[in-house]
Amino acid sequence: MEQYSALFLEFISTWGYIAIALLMALENACIPIPSELILGFAGYLISIGKMDFSEAVIAGIIGGMTGSILTYYIGFLGGRPFINKYGKYFFMKKRHIDIAQNWFDKYGVKAVFFSRMFPVVRTFISLPAGFAGVNIKKFIIFTFAGSLPWTILIVYIGKMLGDNWQKMLSVGHEFSIAICIIIALIVIGLYIRHKRR
Repeated sequence: MEQYSALFLEFISTWGYIAIALLMALENACIPIPSELILGFAGYLISIGKMDFSEAVIAGIIGGMTGSILTYYIGFLGGRPFINKYGKYFFMKKRHIDIAQNWFDKYGVKAVFFSRMFPVVRTFISLPAGFAGVNIKKFIIFTFAGSLPWTILIVYIGKMLGDNWQKMLSVGHEFSIAICIIIALIVIGLYIRHKRR
């Protein structure tokens, strides 16, 4: 999929928020399109005045939620046997599914929330949630709660980096861990502030 990066960027440049939503839907439907590429580039476009921050985040969330819910229902209706047989035709690697399954088996529905900030598992976690028949309302809430801070931060960092936004792509796994730490610190800070009040 890396060879298509230039096409994705051109697609976003031409179609704007619609392209962001569509590509994020595909990414969350287990198609290997890095969200850092989509949202990071959106942040860059914001930095040069071609996009609005709030609208880019909304487009990213709409797309991400759509893709996640679609993948949940694929897992729910088809089950693991269906995915094992046909998933390869939709870029779903068994080892990636196994990683997500292990996370879900270990942490349960909570994994739907915090896995959104880690590579690979963030896009595949919807499948084991579907396999397990997690309550759809709970799935949507946890998915939104995990996707929102990730989306905001990636777009914001892309905006701050400006012309250098692609640096987040080269850092890869370490970048995702750093984002997770930042989000955790923000959540802890908000919790402490709330308790003091």
